[in-house]
Amino acid sequence: MLLRGVEARNYFAKPDPNRAGLLIFGADAMRVAMKRQEVILALIGREGEGEMRLSRLSGGDLRRDGAALSDAMRASGFFPGQRVAFVEDATDGLSDAIGAALKEWRAGDAVIVVTAGELKGKSALKTLFEKHPHAVCIGLYDDPPGRDEIEAELKKAGLTQISPEAMNDLNTLARALDPGDFRQTLEKISLYKWRDATPLSPAEVAALAPATIETEVDELLNAVAEGQGRQVGLLMQRISGQGVLPVTLCIQALRHFRSLYIAACDPGGASSGLMKARVFGPRRDRMQNQLRQWGVRTLEPAIADLVEADLTLRSSAGVPGLALMERVLLRIAMMRR
Repeated sequence: MLLRGVEARNYFAKPDPNRAGLLIFGADAMRVAMKRQEVILALIGREGEGEMRLSRLSGGDLRRDGAALSDAMRASGFFPGQRVAFVEDATDGLSDAIGAALKEWRAGDAVIVVTAGELKGKSALKTLFEKHPHAVCIGLYDDPPGRDEIEAELKKAGLTQISPEAMNDLNTLARALDPGDFRQTLEKISLYKWRDATPLSPAEVAALAPATIETEVDELLNAVAEGQGRQVGLLMQRISGQGVLPVTLCIQALRHFRSLYIAACDPGGASSGLMKARVFGPRRDRMQNQLRQWGVRTLEPAIADLVEADLTLRSSAGVPGLALMERVLLRIAMMRR
């Protein structure tokens, strides 16, 4: 049986111990490992591994001994309770061995949990779990966790009071970070808010979020928009040392100033315009302050300079890209004055 979306998320949280097996596959190894850990914990509990109710097999182990999974599935331990036979890094070449174990599975045997990398639509392993009447198949793709998943993770950590603005920022963060980094960020937030009854705020999300190259670029663009010419040179040195491409920097700068332009042109005011430009949280507050010093007439030449720089960087002129971007950004910082 193939599960997707909400059904898959519900199954991860509460797997059925009366089903013979579960296959979790996907290109993101970290995401697969996190979901596998969640499922095994739900099946055998925190003491399960210590009580030897978890048997681990690698794909190599199963290739060397095709009966190893069947033996692990039927083995009885010293402690009572649900058992799991876990196969890591499985491939289509192990379909026969895993299929034989699923065929022999009986009520009371260990649940078979299998993880694999990216599998094609006609994969033998994927087809085996999809068509088996007592097995489940779940694929994990590159989509970031949804709002309900984030809320479930925070609720699990005891955090239920979240302001709407903070939730918007968490959604944005989920799209920017790797799944493992985002999970660690949620754990850090839950520890920070332990026994704190006040709602999670955007400022707290911003303070606890990991520093990324995008954060450094945002700091540079804020310095430009706020006319801090002296900071531009220092921040450019920092960013160049991190390997940011000049074209990437130019695209980010265009996005920032176009957001300001949309907000400046909006008849509903700056706040409404920034919402339409999908700017949220502390970043929105800071850009609202920047708009007090910028108008449509001053933003237009700034955007024109950035478009011209973008065309130059993409041409065959062979100009030093970072030097060009530093000069353009300094000129824009001076425009604000």
